[in-house]
Amino acid sequence: MFKEMHDLFQWAWLIPALPFLSFLIIAFVTKRSKRLSSTVSILAILTSLSLAIAIGLGVIQAGAEIVEHPAIVNVNWLNIVGLKINFGTIVDPLSAMMLFVVTLVASMVQIYSLGYMHGDEGFSRYYAYQSLFASSMLGMVLATNLLQLFIFWELVGLCSYLLIGFWFFKVSAREAAKKAFMTTRVGDFGLLLGMLFLYTKFGTLDFVALSAALNTSFQDVLVLGTAGYVTVTAFLIFMGPIGKSGQFPLHVWLPDAMEGPTPVSALIHAATMVVAGVYLVARMYFLFDVASPEALQFIAGLGAFTAIFAASIAIVQDDIKRILAYSTLSQLGYMMFALGVGSYSGSMFHLMTHAFFKALMFLGAGSVIYALHHKQDIWDMGGLWKKMPITGTTFFIGVLAISGVPPFAGFWSKDEILANALHNGHPVIYAVGLFTAFLTAFYMSRLFFVVFMGPEKKENHPHESPWSMTIPLMILAFFSVFGGFVALPEHNFSYYVHYGEFHHEAIAWGLAGISVVAGLLGIGLAYATYVKKAISAEDVVERFPFVYKLLKNKYYIDELYLWLIHNIMDGLGKVLYWVDIYIVDGIVNGLALITRGSGKVLRRTNTGQLQTYAMVFFFAVVVLFMVFAFGEGQLAALNPLATLGGVK
Repeated sequence: MFKEMHDLFQWAWLIPALPFLSFLIIAFVTKRSKRLSSTVSILAILTSLSLAIAIGLGVIQAGAEIVEHPAIVNVNWLNIVGLKINFGTIVDPLSAMMLFVVTLVASMVQIYSLGYMHGDEGFSRYYAYQSLFASSMLGMVLATNLLQLFIFWELVGLCSYLLIGFWFFKVSAREAAKKAFMTTRVGDFGLLLGMLFLYTKFGTLDFVALSAALNTSFQDVLVLGTAGYVTVTAFLIFMGPIGKSGQFPLHVWLPDAMEGPTPVSALIHAATMVVAGVYLVARMYFLFDVASPEALQFIAGLGAFTAIFAASIAIVQDDIKRILAYSTLSQLGYMMFALGVGSYSGSMFHLMTHAFFKALMFLGAGSVIYALHHKQDIWDMGGLWKKMPITGTTFFIGVLAISGVPPFAGFWSKDEILANALHNGHPVIYAVGLFTAFLTAFYMSRLFFVVFMGPEKKENHPHESPWSMTIPLMILAFFSVFGGFVALPEHNFSYYVHYGEFHHEAIAWGLAGISVVAGLLGIGLAYATYVKKAISAEDVVERFPFVYKLLKNKYYIDELYLWLIHNIMDGLGKVLYWVDIYIVDGIVNGLALITRGSGKVLRRTNTGQLQTYAMVFFFAVVVLFMVFAFGEGQLAALNPLATLGGVK
């Protein structure tokens, strides 16, 4: 059976290859035909989804054997003295889960875009970018080594730049694309350094080989005192996920990325680019596990801080897409601190469930924006549930899922993370996660109650979106309801994604009850404030104006960065400019002046007359003769022994 499954796993390379082929076809053949371009792209990603499902079922059937012996296919790409690099595919429970999530969300987004992007002049270009994005993300998931992963990692960054700035005629879109690209480059520089550190020490970037080298040499690492080297390398590797997955302080690019089309936001902020960093930490978990405990503690602390930091900002935002963006930042923090506290399976489980309900809510927001002619301020909306029942119902399912209400998907994954945080000795992080769950339920319910249950605006004339947009909403709503059931003991989900010892812990119903109460309190507070008006939001703002202003302005992080750039970086730039002009250029220009001056002098010695050269040669011989003759006389005068030796 396993051999038959292995034959299937060898075809995994087709999953990223098909979207890449559709990108080439659209870019060079069908770009003039919008309908044909979208058809090619959607057929390619649906085929990839079918293959991903087949491989996922194969992984489940393979059971423990695929965990212990991942299916790896490698092809030599570069082989020179001292350097051998392979490109290939790795199929294991982690990659199988990611393949399914990415292809499912990408498929729903592309089908949804048929309605949302209808009539856009860049329709074919949009689908070409979507195909390249999906291919890059899927290639990254299947990578067998860090270099291959890094290549696709950068391609994902390029595609996000192209999609965020898709409407490049808007200044805000261009600036947001540049901000995303430059901010993530900061983290990618650390990742690249970490790769160099690993290759220098172990001579390979292959995941399996690195894992084996670190595990077998763990005691040697401690004895030789190089644990610090491994820990520094782990921190450098983690810089990449800080940028890609929007962890503080490199989170600032993600809210501005809302300038792209809303389906792009669903793709980037649900299952693709932003979870690439979480996936990298999970794939390289053997490195963080061997490093000093401070490495995982740092990941846990930074993730928990990002979770509550972003959630606090979300409670006062008014743009529907920015609320979802800060929610994504917060949930990414959840995934990161789960990895930090040792809840490997909980983090991957939450990555999966979050992809379902966050993609659902982003596409639901897009449906609202589409119906209201691109209005995005929630206070310009209201009473939409009656006019848009499918969008309203599916969005409400997403809200219940992210709020951790049972039996929706978010309940199971959030509960596992919080329970592991407490059981593994991190009570502070557990408390932060629990309070973040309360804030999440509050601001997501606030969004829903204002947009779908608030007073109708007479100037609006909303209508339900076309079937091309509502069908993906219903499919994602289905997974948001039932996607968490794989955590039940009989499904033994944790067995397939757990790191190290594989076992499934029973649900801690007491702790689960506490987290459910936290979520219900958040929903209840939002209902009392924005539906029943029992609590006046305006009075709260007036009572705490400083806190409101601080949250509204996102803790002034962007302003701080601008101040640093204009004052510190500009000042440093001026100093470097002076050094370049007067030191570097001065040395180069000085050498040029010396060369030019000496050339002016030496060129006068070239007359072109043979008699002149003969006379110069004659005088030179005479001078040399006199010098040598004088030199020998001086030596004789200064050395009496030489004279005596001559007499003898």
